[in-house]
Amino acid sequence: MSNGVLAWPEGKRVAVAVSVLLETWSEGKSPSYFPRTTPLPPGSKDVAGINWSRFGGNEGIWRLARNLKDVGVSATLFCNGHSAEVWPEAVTAFAKAGHDVAGHGYLQDQTLFSMSADRERETIKKTLDILEKTAGKRPTGWVTPIYGWSENTMDYLTEAKLAWCCDGLDASVPYRQTTASGKITVIPWSDFVDNRALRATPRIYFETYKDTFDYLYACEPGALLHLGVHAHFGGRPLMTAMFRQVLEYLKSHKDVWFAQHHEIAKWIADQQIEDTAYARRFPRSW
Repeated sequence: MSNGVLAWPEGKRVAVAVSVLLETWSEGKSPSYFPRTTPLPPGSKDVAGINWSRFGGNEGIWRLARNLKDVGVSATLFCNGHSAEVWPEAVTAFAKAGHDVAGHGYLQDQTLFSMSADRERETIKKTLDILEKTAGKRPTGWVTPIYGWSENTMDYLTEAKLAWCCDGLDASVPYRQTTASGKITVIPWSDFVDNRALRATPRIYFETYKDTFDYLYACEPGALLHLGVHAHFGGRPLMTAMFRQVLEYLKSHKDVWFAQHHEIAKWIADQQIEDTAYARRFPRSW
């Protein structure tokens, strides 16, 4: 529908996109979160934290891939360029299983906003080149590590011929953004990804997505539910159990479009849907 209200193929009520993140930190660095109860002395090298972060490529991504296959859902792998260098077999296998692979920066603790324009462009290109070699095709999408994009990142992503990205926190459904290099589809995240459940009951992950989905399904046709799960945390048995339950719950409903990100972006572009603002989608609610 040209410039019309957001609607999914065949009138599906909710689109579901699943993101798996495979992340790697700089040499000697680890995630800023870790299930430790006693802080380390300032300046200490967190050897245990580094070890903990490697679970994703060693085991987590394989477990998540197995469960996605069991449930019959395709996902998108957001992969640091260095992750593909460290675990090429895992990334290749994930792509061969029918999942998409998208860019996620070169290292998880790099921020694009801290780079010069040339370095930011080079980091994007370097990441895409590595993933193309490992996954067998060039990525069409991107998400910047730790939401660390710059004012120019959208333009550089479009310049690199990427069709979509997930660098958006200002909406709940996809929208088109115009840059100096053209248009790009922005696919936002749903709250909240798996590592937000750290140090709490894993049931929070299931309950959050279930309750969000139930509301969207009942009240907001044309909605998006975007699940995020990290291989190094969500790929552990305690969280994968919740991840699988979420997928099984969503699969039990009719009129749900399970789509990879590139399919969502293509649909919006093909339908020429430009304005997905809430007030336009539900004009009679005021």
